[in-house]
This record gives sequence, C-alpha cells and structure tokens, in this order.
Amino acid sequence: MTSYICKNSFEGVLCGVYDAWMGKKGHSQVRLDTEGSFEMSLFVEYISVEESSEKAEKVIKAVRTKICEEAFEKIYIASLSQDTDRADKIYRFLVYGFHYGKRVMNMLTVPAVFDLFQICRNVSRESHQWMEFIRFSETGEGLLFSRIGPKNAVLPLLAPHFSDRLSGETWMIFDENRKQAVLFTPQKGWILCEVDSKMEETIKNWQTDENGYADLWKIFYHEIAIKERTNPACQRTHLPLRYRGYMTEFR
Repeated sequence: MTSYICKNSFEGVLCGVYDAWMGKKGHSQVRLDTEGSFEMSLFVEYISVEESSEKAEKVIKAVRTKICEEAFEKIYIASLSQDTDRADKIYRFLVYGFHYGKRVMNMLTVPAVFDLFQICRNVSRESHQWMEFIRFSETGEGLLFSRIGPKNAVLPLLAPHFSDRLSGETWMIFDENRKQAVLFTPQKGWILCEVDSKMEETIKNWQTDENGYADLWKIFYHEIAIKERTNPACQRTHLPLRYRGYMTEFR
C-alpha cells in the first residue's frame, strides 16, 4: 500500500489525486491522506505530494470536461469537511467519475459516491445553519464583526451569501477554530486570509456596541416566550447548543 500525503487544502488534495493517478500503482493499492490526519503504519510507503497549481489545474479541467461542473463543486465542498478521510473519499469518487462520466452523479448506491455526497451534505448543512445563526457587532471603526467556531471550514461558503446580503457594509467573519477570516469591503469584495497571533489579539480587544442590543434581544426573547410551552429539547433540535455561545441573545 502506498499513501500519498498532501497539503491540507483543496489544491493540495487535487495534487494528491494527480500524483496517485500518475503513479499507476493501481487504485486499490493507493490512498490519499492529508498532513496530520493519519497515523504511521508498517508496510506502507509514504510519499509526500508537492503542491503545484499546474497539477491542480489539470485535475480541475479533467473533472469539468470528463464528468461535469456539479462534480467539481461537490469535490470542492468535500475538501472543506472536517472528515479526516476526505482526501481519499474525493479520490475514490473521481475513480468512478472518470470511468462513468456524468452518470456517476446518480450512482448513490456506490459507496464511494455515497460517502462523498454524505460529507458534502454535512458541510452544506452546517454552512446554512451559520447563515441563520451568525450575529454581527459593530466596532468603533464601523466594521461589522462576527466570531464563529464551525466544525467544517465553511467560510468560503458563507462569504458569497453575506457579500450579497451586506454588499454596502465592511465586515469580517472570524473562524476561531482555524484562525482564518473573511474580510469584505464594498470596493474590493471578499478575501479569505490567515489570522496570526498578533491580529487575533487585536480582534479580542475590539470594542463593540453590542451590549445595548444584547439587552434588547434578551428582553424580546423572554417577552415572547410562553412559559407553559417551553420545550428545551425541541429548542436544541432547531438551535444546537454549540451555536449559542456565538449568538448575541444567548450571551
């Protein structure tokens, strides 16, 4: 067995797919792993994948022409997952995709296809939940700021949504689990950037105007509640506890 170790990024996974395919060792004899997501085993050959935009572009072109655009979107979303086997699941899906073409999108009885669709569903579900639960606070400089802690790397999926909804504002969404942020300005659009320790300390010291609004939210929340119909279990179904620490009305 040969394990190709790729960078923990979409381009890195694509380069892993390229190297594994071009290695011609046989699909059943290779697997893809991302850095830091596996444990070393005996009798396994480990090969480090060199990241290259040229290799990634070749795989992207092949997916779009030999399978379909939807397949490309699926593997991109899958690359954002927290699943430690996401790189290998993308590879297994593409093995079938390059063989069957566009038909693979309907082959949900095939484990490799089902596995990819399942992790895509998980990422998409979480991104939609954050679209509903994100709360912004305004800093003294007029920046709308939000802090989140998602399981999956959903920032690239959130950015287009809020770019449309808040197109006239300057805002930032900070993913504290991955130390990444999306920054949007009306003039330049949005960019995804890494947040170093110095910038994170600056973010922690930002003063916002949320205290007054937080009190209003809490008053509203308690006033509309019907005590006799309080159902915490049902509330947790619609609004899991892990989101509440990032929402103004629950702080």
